[in-house]
Amino acid sequence: MQFGSVPTVGVDALASGDFLLDVREDDEWEAGHAEGALHIPMSEFVARYGEFTEAAPEDGRVFVLCRVGGRSAQVAQYLIQRGIDAVNVEGGMQAWEAAGRPVSDGKGGTGTVI
Repeated sequence: MQFGSVPTVGVDALASGDFLLDVREDDEWEAGHAEGALHIPMSEFVARYGEFTEAAPEDGRVFVLCRVGGRSAQVAQYLIQRGIDAVNVEGGMQAWEAAGRPVSDGKGGTGTVI
């Protein structure tokens, strides 16, 4: 599936161990996120790109998440233009939560998607 010209996958395509990049803002992340995801807000992504390159797998796919899929599509496109195998996660964290996948508040509790 495509979101514009950006490769897109559904939450059901994600497996344990996949590299997740969450590009939502800090308040959204703190309310609830996928455990183990790398968090760099879209608004800071270009300035913090080095953090991404240090954490991302060299030859692996990057699954980009936001709340519903718009911001993550933009970041996925940015990464693709830099030769990175990136895909947008359709429906974002709302779809993640709706699929019954765990959402963490980062403090050991159950989070929520805002």
